[in-house]
Amino acid sequence: MRATPLTVTALAAALALTACDDGGGSGNKGKNSSACEIGGVSVQVGSASVAPAAGDTGEVPVSITNQSAPCTLDRFAGVTLQGDGVSLDLSAQQGAKAQKLKLQKGDSASFTITYVRGAAGDKNSLAANTVKITLPGDSTVQSFPWKYGPVAGRSKAGDQASVSAFQQVGD
Repeated sequence: MRATPLTVTALAAALALTACDDGGGSGNKGKNSSACEIGGVSVQVGSASVAPAAGDTGEVPVSITNQSAPCTLDRFAGVTLQGDGVSLDLSAQQGAKAQKLKLQKGDSASFTITYVRGAAGDKNSLAANTVKITLPGDSTVQSFPWKYGPVAGRSKAGDQASVSAFQQVGD
């Protein structure tokens, strides 16, 4: 039986579409080729608005400056708090909407970690001592000391700590 030209064309089109890379990084081992990478940017955890007492809210700004070729920040930063043998992945702030930012060499962006301070020694608080940061599209982790006290919600930090969307810094 002979295939009609329409059937062959449809099959060829379907195969061509399945071979396309969606730009999500699946074609290059978990990395998006235009994504900003930890090795190509400077990441700094800035001076915080520290929560002074249990139940107070604190904010920790994180700045990213591109040190290499133009790159893109798309989605949210990955942030994990660690302490007491527990790791808590933070979610995006409720209602936050990610925006796609293209950073030229020298351009900067920032995001904020917002948290509720827990009571020291409280079993429901995480005595965090490390914050680990990844950028969207890059699996490389950069660790920083967490110097802002315990975080409320040891088992549900998503309710008590979150990450804002990236914001362009400067012009």
